[in-house]
This record gives sequence, C-alpha cells and structure tokens, in this order.
Amino acid sequence: MRREFAPIFKLGRAERLQLVEDLWDSIAEEDAQLPVPEWKHEELRQRKERFSRHPSSGRTWDQVKQRARARHD
Repeated sequence: MRREFAPIFKLGRAERLQLVEDLWDSIAEEDAQLPVPEWKHEELRQRKERFSRHPSSGRTWDQVKQRARARHD
C-alpha cells in the first residue's frame, strides 16, 4: 500500500465503496469524451449492413447470455 493512500484505508466500508464508485464514474466520464476512431465507426456500419441483409443471423440478448453461461459451465 502506498503511504499517501493510507488514510483512505481508514475510512469506513461505505465511504470506501462510495469513493470507488466516484472514481469509476469519473473515469467513465472521461472515456465518454474520447473520440471514437474511424475504424470502429466503419466496423459498426459493416455489422449493421450485414444484419440488415440477414436479420435472422442475429441473436437475442437471452441467447447470448445462455451461450456465455454454457461456456462457463
């Protein structure tokens, strides 16, 4: 543990959890302001186009969760 952070570990559990949540939110807020690279936009356009041509190729959220859970078992 770094010495400058020692006082944080003396906070109560609820206070430390709130601090973690606040830190995480600040990181997410910064990430939301980052520009999205053009290659990601292009990938999304291609995926949308493929799905438009073959809508039955997609899966529902429940199917995705089931498949992920089956891989974990």
